[in-house]
Amino acid sequence: MINARFKRRRFSAALIARIALFAFSTLSAVAFSVATGGTQATMTFSAYAPTSSLPTNFRIITLPNIKPNQFSLVTDRQLTVLQVRSNDSASSVGLNIEVDPKQTPMLGWRWKIDRTIQSADTTLKSGDDYAARLYVFFDVPLEKLSFVERSKIRIARLVSGNDVPTAALCYVWGNRAPIGTRHWSPYTSRVQIVTLQSGATHANQWVDEKHDVAADFRAAFGTSAPKIMGIAVGNDTDQTHEAATVWFGDIGFYAN
Repeated sequence: MINARFKRRRFSAALIARIALFAFSTLSAVAFSVATGGTQATMTFSAYAPTSSLPTNFRIITLPNIKPNQFSLVTDRQLTVLQVRSNDSASSVGLNIEVDPKQTPMLGWRWKIDRTIQSADTTLKSGDDYAARLYVFFDVPLEKLSFVERSKIRIARLVSGNDVPTAALCYVWGNRAPIGTRHWSPYTSRVQIVTLQSGATHANQWVDEKHDVAADFRAAFGTSAPKIMGIAVGNDTDQTHEAATVWFGDIGFYAN
């Protein structure tokens, strides 16, 4: 099960916040992945009717002392999609899953933003906001981490009272970094940020994405990707005090 939080405060709180963006109760988290012919559907928003209250298998994760985003399922091009409105706020929709990246390494989805975060800078804590982001969480065994990294994770788990993923990829729609830019989170070297889209050229347009998360993990961490244990989507404007809306279509893992 995934139990974690991503955001800012002191070292331990920041580590909890940035290693995993969302928390799942060990009593209520329900795995939601359907395998069909080399495909694992994870977030199938199109399977639901539009609603302002998300289905219970999706978990809205709020952060202490930070105003949450507004989530709803809306109709776009005759399909139901997830809409996330952020206004000086931050929170995410998360789902715990079990995916073997050796079998289904490709992650596909589509997203659309209304605007970029003008003053964001993902290399700085003070600018760590995103018009859109998608996290993939990995279960790297603790024994494979350095002593310092193991200690940080154990502290984070002790403080949070929950389990914390040991590595993550964060795919973002940025505003200034060139497409393809990769850098470590300003909070932890266990999260690599990958810029897939940048700027407002394609704002208010649907953009399709398909990426090899197994290859991206190896490029970031230098080892084969372990089991994927969860994903989370949303946006984040509480550092810059701006506003942005993102829409996500269905998200799934594929064999190729």
